[in-house]
Amino acid sequence: MGLDLDYIDGQTPINEDEKEGLLIETITTKGELDEFEQQNIEEALQWVFGKKLKGKDVFTERFICNLHKRMYGNVWAWAGEFRKTDKNIGIDKFQIPVALKILCDDALFWVENETYPPEEIAIRFKHRIVSIHCFPNGNGRHSRLMGDIIIEKLFGQEPFSWGTTNITNANETRLAYLQALKQADQDAYQPLIDFARS
Repeated sequence: MGLDLDYIDGQTPINEDEKEGLLIETITTKGELDEFEQQNIEEALQWVFGKKLKGKDVFTERFICNLHKRMYGNVWAWAGEFRKTDKNIGIDKFQIPVALKILCDDALFWVENETYPPEEIAIRFKHRIVSIHCFPNGNGRHSRLMGDIIIEKLFGQEPFSWGTTNITNANETRLAYLQALKQADQDAYQPLIDFARS
C-alpha cells in the first residue's frame, strides 16, 4: 500500500520519486505522516532552542539544511537536501544555492546594520526563503521556524504565534496566511508581520 496524500491550497505536492524517500513504511495517510513529522519537528525544536546562536551561525546554507534535516530526517531520506525537481512554486532548482547565499548575505547585512526592525528582518527572511522553496517539502514549517529562530535567538524576543490564536477556524487562518504571503510578494510585509503575531 502506497502513501496517499490529499493536498490543500498552498501545499506543495510530493512527486513519486520523493515519496520513495519515506523512511517509515507503515505511514499510508496524510494524518499519519503529519503525526510523525510533528514528532520529528518537536525534536528539532529541542535541539535548536538549546543552542546559542549568532547571525553568522544562522544565515548559512549549512545551518538551514541541518535544521530541515533535524525537522524531517526521521521521516524523509531527502530531508536537508535541496530539491532536485521544479515545483508549482519556488525558483528553478538549479538556482537554489545561489539564491540562498544571496538571502543569507542580505539577512546578515540587515542584522548588522539594523536595516529593518527585528520582526521585519525575521519575516522578510521567512518570506524570501519560502519563495526560494529549497526543499522537496516542509518549506512552510521550516521557514516559520527560521523566523522564530531569528526573532528569539538573534533579537531575544518572543517567538511568533503564526495565527494560532485563531484555533476555532483553521481554514480561515490558512487563508489569512496565504493572503499575507501574497501581499509580501508585493513588498508589503506588515500583513505577514501582523499574522505572525496573531
